[in-house]
Amino acid sequence: MKRLLIVFHSKTGGTLQMAQAAAAGAGSEPEVAVNFIHAAGAGPDEMLEADAYIFATPENLAMMSGMMKDFFDRTYYPVLDRIVGRPYAIMICAGSDGENAARQIQRIATGWRLKPIAEPIIVCTHAQTPQAILAPKQIGEYDLQRCEELGATLAAGLALGIY
Repeated sequence: MKRLLIVFHSKTGGTLQMAQAAAAGAGSEPEVAVNFIHAAGAGPDEMLEADAYIFATPENLAMMSGMMKDFFDRTYYPVLDRIVGRPYAIMICAGSDGENAARQIQRIATGWRLKPIAEPIIVCTHAQTPQAILAPKQIGEYDLQRCEELGATLAAGLALGIY
């Protein structure tokens, strides 16, 4: 059985909803086990056990969240040269544009020599005031469907041996 690791961090719920949608999509593939784990609890063992990855983070100050950065800091060297060629995807819940957060993760994935299977999904909430930034988020159905399709696509590709 193939394994998909979904690592996420969410403070206001937007990224959590996106990651849950991706997990639901991936869960439709019976030949793929999904490990859905918060970035604080994920580490090198989870990375090594997985055949593919989805990294989901909010955009904080035009960067990935500190908790997601901590996950990458703790796992980067222990798995370096041990996960080469595995597929991955990125999801960002952004307040403005999310592009820099996506670039940061892409650079890390390049260092690991992972293969992107899709362009990053960036959902922009347009939260710009302190109140809006800290408020609970509700991701729209269209964007949740995109995340679900990403999870289903990655899982199907794993099951078929495409990735």
